[in-house]
Amino acid sequence: MTKTHINPMPGFFDRYINLAPDGELIDALAAGARLETLLPAQTLESLGDYRYAPGKWTVKDIVQHLIDTERIMAYRALRFARNDQTRLPGFEEDDFAQYAQASRRSLTDLYDEYALQRQSTRALFRSFDAEMLQRTGICFNQTISVLALGFVLVGHPIHHARVVQERYVPGVQK
Repeated sequence: MTKTHINPMPGFFDRYINLAPDGELIDALAAGARLETLLPAQTLESLGDYRYAPGKWTVKDIVQHLIDTERIMAYRALRFARNDQTRLPGFEEDDFAQYAQASRRSLTDLYDEYALQRQSTRALFRSFDAEMLQRTGICFNQTISVLALGFVLVGHPIHHARVVQERYVPGVQK
């Protein structure tokens, strides 16, 4: 299924869905399986512990955030695909970043974990049929479909890759 099958389009998450390429969800998840294609490790290594403003994350924090978000969104998709109508809460991404201790990990380790998580996500979404993909649930106080959650996972890393290119790279190149 493609983005055109998303109904309703979730207001908050549309910023990520709209960044996802057109085409089948499974293909889009596969295309984004290697984080290196969006965020080259060499670029991130050159940024080190740089923060473009006080209180902002390092690039390791960003990669950890991508992993954490992938896990949470996949969990939500599983719950909704199985027709669980329990309202699911949001999560406080800044608290996750504060307590994840991403700075003590290597980028290689983070990239490996991202790849494994994406592999698991792809397997999960391959197990869903069209009916499951159209099921909805409520998270972050809004209705969202399993299909929309899948496309959030495609667009979310693209969003953060753009943030790195626009706000981090120029700051280090000064």
